[in-house]
Amino acid sequence: MSLNIQRNDTVEVIAGSDKGKRGRVLRVFPDKDRILVEHVRVVKKNVRPNPQRNIKGGIAEQEAPIHISNVLLVCPGCGPTRVGHKFEGETKVRICRKCGQTLAVKKK
Repeated sequence: MSLNIQRNDTVEVIAGSDKGKRGRVLRVFPDKDRILVEHVRVVKKNVRPNPQRNIKGGIAEQEAPIHISNVLLVCPGCGPTRVGHKFEGETKVRICRKCGQTLAVKKK
């Protein structure tokens, strides 16, 4: 099953402790139905020092994956919205359910 959210989309969190935050999608995990959103669900991770790679040890902060059902795609015109699909010629495009505007097309 393909997901309605793609890399570099802007999404808004609608559930959980980060509710209301907006961010850019960094990575999509379609097999687990999860996405990685910039500055959302930031967790602390203990990092061991590695002198060969010039990595200092300590406590680092990084994003953790969030379930795709907890976010909504943000339409540039009307804000957070559900995603619909329609065919323009032979290509299937994503549309905003509120205003009908075509959302960004994935470049291959």
